[in-house]
Amino acid sequence: MNAKEVLLFAREHGARQVDVRFTDIPGLQHHITYPISELNEDSFSDGFGIDGSSIRGWAAINESDMLLIPDPGTALMDPFYEIPTLVMLGDVKDPITKQNYERDPRWIAAKAELFLANSGVGDTAYFGAEAEFFVFDNVSFDQNAHSGFYFIDAEEGRWNSGRKDNNLGYRPRYKEGYFPVPPTDHYQDLRAEMVETMVKCGLHIECHHHEVATGGQCEIDQRFNTLLKSADNMMLYKYIVRNVAAQYGKTVTFMPKPLFGDNGSGMHTHQSIWKEGQPLFAGDLYAGLSQMALYYIGGLLKHARALSAIIAPTTNSYKRLVPGYEAPVNLAYSRRNRSAACRIPMYSASPKAKRVEFRPPDPSSNPYMAFAAMLMAGLDGVANKVEPREPLDKDIYDLTPEEMKNVPSMPASLEEALICLEEDHDFLLKGDVFTAELIETYISYKRKYEADAVRLRPHPYEFSLYYDI
Repeated sequence: MNAKEVLLFAREHGARQVDVRFTDIPGLQHHITYPISELNEDSFSDGFGIDGSSIRGWAAINESDMLLIPDPGTALMDPFYEIPTLVMLGDVKDPITKQNYERDPRWIAAKAELFLANSGVGDTAYFGAEAEFFVFDNVSFDQNAHSGFYFIDAEEGRWNSGRKDNNLGYRPRYKEGYFPVPPTDHYQDLRAEMVETMVKCGLHIECHHHEVATGGQCEIDQRFNTLLKSADNMMLYKYIVRNVAAQYGKTVTFMPKPLFGDNGSGMHTHQSIWKEGQPLFAGDLYAGLSQMALYYIGGLLKHARALSAIIAPTTNSYKRLVPGYEAPVNLAYSRRNRSAACRIPMYSASPKAKRVEFRPPDPSSNPYMAFAAMLMAGLDGVANKVEPREPLDKDIYDLTPEEMKNVPSMPASLEEALICLEEDHDFLLKGDVFTAELIETYISYKRKYEADAVRLRPHPYEFSLYYDI
């Protein structure tokens, strides 16, 4: 829709308020709401004034005034608010220069698409991300100077098998939650409601199912779309999942590893490049790939350790990225093999279906920054003709120690990932997609408020290990 069509859409749907949303650097969505009378055609060029000084990783208080420009192409009616409310995503701009704000993640994703178009390599990058999540009944946590704890309660939690109240016995065993029918799958109706709401809001959903872990781990798969649109869709996806769960009296987390001893949640990301309506990743080389696709894989694997700080951006991410839980720790590629960081799906022989699935990302990442960073890594591989190593078509976890020496691996901690990003980020700076100042700000924020903050606090398990030392 354009501006006039949005105003007509709002009238037809009886919108009484307008909600404009944007995303901060860590990936949390924010919003500000106005009476619908405040929205007119000029709003789509003049925008709305906001204070950016309290947004994580954004402007200092002396340069906090910013403009939020609604994007008419993202308009929809909110499915949850009691008052009929029009929703749009906004782009953040400087009120003086009218230039896009370099720390606005949505602008980073848009610049990545522009960089691809200007590179001559292709004109469209398609991304399809599979974000997994857990459904819990209750979660409690606290951390202070003298105590720290968390407690998770889930009706489907295997650890609750011994409780006496409301226990009907059907709970997935650890690592055996893949595809059971109800009543073992407790959340068929919940996911179906989520899907119905997503479809109503314009998302194209392909399927939904229970995932491998106990504790209500689920997955709802969206159809691929262009990079920026896929990132927009992921933010809407998360919003709908959380709010439908809340309506059912449940709580959802996209933390990659909330449960010890069971599989974590990933965000496997399918990627391909097209030009003038033609797929460029199909060819007659390994697994039906083109040379460009192999170079793209080479770029992803070459920069994966640096990418990890953006695509697996939390300390909790590295509780998931450990061997033994189907986690893609080792940096290799393979057709079909899900233990490789890069997998080439073989479901279809159609050239249009040929793509690369990058498996290390998790849903705690900011999709705008994660998708942009992955595209930049792949394009760097194409530009520099980075050949990946030989494919690894056997279970990586069955390799001998000698064989494993030749397979690089993902970082083991957020701090290690941040060091990798410090040492390898020139590929992100091409075309000013990411700026040096943004990378520096991002690393500083993550190190101070997350990596160091966790490192400095005693862990509950340390008392079990060391109290009597």
